[in-house]
Amino acid sequence: MSRIGKIPIKIPKEVRVNILKSKIELKGPKGILNMQINPLISVSVADNFISVVRTVNSNRAKSLHGTTQRLISNMVKGVSVGFIKELKIVGVGYKVEVINKSLNLSLGFSHKIIFNIPDMVSAIINDKKTEITLKSIDKHLLGETAAKIRSFKPPEPYKGKGIRYFNEKVKRKEGKSSGK
Repeated sequence: MSRIGKIPIKIPKEVRVNILKSKIELKGPKGILNMQINPLISVSVADNFISVVRTVNSNRAKSLHGTTQRLISNMVKGVSVGFIKELKIVGVGYKVEVINKSLNLSLGFSHKIIFNIPDMVSAIINDKKTEITLKSIDKHLLGETAAKIRSFKPPEPYKGKGIRYFNEKVKRKEGKSSGK
């Protein structure tokens, strides 16, 4: 039995769960999320808890058991509280602006990078235009979006310039030393 898969998921009062044959839908104050459920996994609701159980005892079902439980747990947290990722832009002249539903990034290239923000993600920029706060109810989409933005200019190890996660530590290297 999966240690994570057997943990029941508590449903907050404001969240509504609807389970169809192979689909689960969660409605909460932040929005609506749904997910397809593999036929090897069975999901049920009882006493304000969601339980995830394997229907067969194959290796594939064992691998999906804990994963499905965590995905549903993240959906419950997303529709009730939401998720936040913060990015920091470090470098002289590096900045970001939000225009309509896209980010306009100036990262030291000869051109600006325009990134269209997905529909379920919102972006907030601080006054200095060097910090991006991304909010979403979908943890997976939020992580992909943050990683894509970071990939435009990852932090380099010599001066530390680039886009990094807010709590990310960049291991700095020493530059070349001149003659002996």
